[in-house]
Amino acid sequence: MIEKVKVAAVGVGNDVSALVQGIAFYRASGSLVGICRPVVDGLGVGDIDFVAAFAVSEAKVGADLTEAIFMAPNNFPRIGAELPRSGVTVERGLTDATEVDRVAKALAGAEVVLYAAPSGRPEVARAYAEAALQAGAAFVNTTSDVVARDPQWIERYEAAGLPLLGDDLTSQFGASIVHKTLLGLLEERGLTLTSSYQVNLGGTEDIRNLAANSGSKKQSKLNALAAGHAANKVEMAPIGHITSLKSEKVAYLNIEAQGWGETSISLDIKLKVHDPSGAAGVTVDLIRMAAGALRAGRGGHVPAAATMLKSPPGTTA
Repeated sequence: MIEKVKVAAVGVGNDVSALVQGIAFYRASGSLVGICRPVVDGLGVGDIDFVAAFAVSEAKVGADLTEAIFMAPNNFPRIGAELPRSGVTVERGLTDATEVDRVAKALAGAEVVLYAAPSGRPEVARAYAEAALQAGAAFVNTTSDVVARDPQWIERYEAAGLPLLGDDLTSQFGASIVHKTLLGLLEERGLTLTSSYQVNLGGTEDIRNLAANSGSKKQSKLNALAAGHAANKVEMAPIGHITSLKSEKVAYLNIEAQGWGETSISLDIKLKVHDPSGAAGVTVDLIRMAAGALRAGRGGHVPAAATMLKSPPGTTA
């Protein structure tokens, strides 16, 4: 019998709501709809248990995890799975680099620490990475804050025999992967890129945060697109927060290129998705990869995870 992966979630926002609900849904239904990898390192989608959770919201701290994921400002919809109380009480999270020892003690027993707090707080991200290191747990950074692409952090996790995955996941089917694929197709077919841009609008609190603190996220998105292409020809507009979109995200992509005889080609696309669903569809694989590497005694970067990340190790910015 497979031993379930014990996960500690940092951040109890929409992405964690989608993940917690989805794991319960797939465990109960046996459905494979929307799943990229039914099994990773012998672990199924349902082979994940949450054993700890951290948040800074006063309303969420002290609540059961399966209650906290539905508290405002979360707005990811219920997807129909029965969610009995998890028995995991949301604990007070870090707001700065202090209290690392407290969090490390609370992580006892967790195999994987999932860092899904808002982007734009690199000192907090690194504080949780330090706590995970002290607790002997793998660390998965789904945010654009620099942790897993920092050679010093990779070296420390390798030395400890602990996996370190990140940074910033590429959504299962979102603007970055669609945009990157289209730019790659132009190159493959011999077309010359003239210019391209991407505009993102959404209604989650993560989007609200990124609209105000877009620096690392904008760079991370460019990291995901620039490889093999003229980086100075791809522009990323500031992220916009639109309350009425709720957990959906709308992306507008434009590509201008030249083909045979320098004739013009223009492509415009609108993509609308539930952003937390796209995150959960990738996070569930990253968690299982981290657990598989941990159980096999492989520390540091997990190469198989690179395609699911915007800014994996080796990214310069």
